[in-house]
Amino acid sequence: MSAQPSKGRFLLVIVAIVAIVLAGWGIIERNSHYEKLAKETTESATQQVQLISPEAGPARRTLDLPANISAWYLAPIYAQVSGYVKMWYKDIGAQVKAGDLLAEIDTPGLDAQYAAAKANLDVAVARYKLAQITAKRWKALQGTQAVSQQEVDVQAANAEAEKAQVEAARHEMERFQALEGFKRIVAPFDGVVTARLADVGDYVNAGRGDVGARGNATELFSVADVHAMRVFVSVPQDYADIVTPSLTATLSVPQFPGRTFVARYLTTAAAFNANTRTVTTELMVDNPAGELWPDSYATAHFEAPGDPRILILPQSALIFRAEGMQVAMVDPSNHVHLVSIKVGTDLGSSVQVLSGLKATDKVINNPSAGLLDGDKVKVVPGTRGYNLPSNPATATAHHDADDHSQDDTRAMPEDNTPSPEAGGRP
Repeated sequence: MSAQPSKGRFLLVIVAIVAIVLAGWGIIERNSHYEKLAKETTESATQQVQLISPEAGPARRTLDLPANISAWYLAPIYAQVSGYVKMWYKDIGAQVKAGDLLAEIDTPGLDAQYAAAKANLDVAVARYKLAQITAKRWKALQGTQAVSQQEVDVQAANAEAEKAQVEAARHEMERFQALEGFKRIVAPFDGVVTARLADVGDYVNAGRGDVGARGNATELFSVADVHAMRVFVSVPQDYADIVTPSLTATLSVPQFPGRTFVARYLTTAAAFNANTRTVTTELMVDNPAGELWPDSYATAHFEAPGDPRILILPQSALIFRAEGMQVAMVDPSNHVHLVSIKVGTDLGSSVQVLSGLKATDKVINNPSAGLLDGDKVKVVPGTRGYNLPSNPATATAHHDADDHSQDDTRAMPEDNTPSPEAGGRP
């Protein structure tokens, strides 16, 4: 009978031991999960950043700007006499030489005025001849009792007056003669006809060209000299230092993909536009084959010497606050320090750093708006092909994040994709 109670107590002891072991294991597992959760929470609360180094400025600066192509000479041709278009002889696209006949204007009113002016000149000449003869006769009788000196002087003055009338009539006739020459519309220089807005029978008004049904006046023809073209480019003030007589540019136009045209410096306005802060610069490009047309759009590609001694940073690394332009650096204890810098020329996606930064410094790329001086951060490596070169041969070696590795490649925007190595945002 004593064996049964001993066996029962043994089983109770075994059960108690198992319960204690299970309870202890549960407590240990719970503490482990709690510590892991606390660690992950702490890591999640610490901002992760990527570091970049400033680069040396480029040896050559490039700049692409929109440009307008204009003809070397462009002349809109208006009528100088009123009448009707008798005939036109050159259509759009016609190659013309200086003096080539473009059109003729029928001017019956002007013709009648010209004929009347010639007749008035003939009358004035006849009166002048009669006055000369009369003055000679009175001059011959001077000093006799037949005429007085007053009468001699009157006849001489009358002859001079008739001479002046002849000159006035001749000038009037020459004026109408010159207008008669404007009945022929001719090309002012060698070039191409780019517009013809006159048709047979159209009424044209002196000095105002073709008069439409609503009274609007336009030019009759437009002739352009395209042996060379003028190129106008508005250069921003930040790049005005490249505008020198040695400036050259390559032009690309949409109608000739893959081709470029070399343009040379011609002149500059030497003053900035107050609205755009740009300076109008004029270039010229040879156009012997006439491939470039007036009023074309082009892209001008400029190259200018750079300064490799000046460091550059991507604009994404800049912080602009009340203290001015700053960048965020990280010390060995992973705390942020904001450093003021002085920037130079805006290069588009990057800017020149004139002072406040060394080539060996590491700065935070794309810092958050709420980042403050003294904040603790976690440094993570860049993303391959994004913040790191995609070619392994050119990639810079990066250490583990726990060793405070720093990315010295070209700055790129921050990648928000979770990284398995970092356990969060890279």
